Amino acid sequence: MLLVRTVLISAAALACVLASGCASEGPEPREEMSKARTLVDQADKADAQRYAAADVQRAHDELTSAERNDSAKKYNEARADAESAAADADLATARASAAAEQHAATEVTRGNNALRQETQRDADAGTALPPPPPPPQQ
Repeated sequence: MLLVRTVLISAAALACVLASGCASEGPEPREEMSKARTLVDQADKADAQRYAAADVQRAHDELTSAERNDSAKKYNEARADAESAAADADLATARASAAAEQHAATEVTRGNNALRQETQRDADAGTALPPPPPPPQQ
């Protein structure tokens, strides 16, 4: 009976130690929070809202959640939220950059097409410039 009681108490103590070890909060996620804030600010400045609104909104929501969890000393949750916010902000910035580059490429193509059409119109109308004169002979 004493042996059973000792084993039960030991098992209960071990379970408490393991449970508290798993539930303990890590250190404050200062670096993760700072990185998330920086990347969300960069996404805002990169006009990512225009091209990746859902990603930017999700990044803001996750950053807000991270700040709330950090204030409540739920550091593990704050860290996870901050890392998610940073990833979504980074994705939004990348999507905005790609979309802006695509827009610029489209504008260059339009400009080239307009020049081609104008040149063709001039050639068809016979108003093309004459060829340059030959170089003087010596």
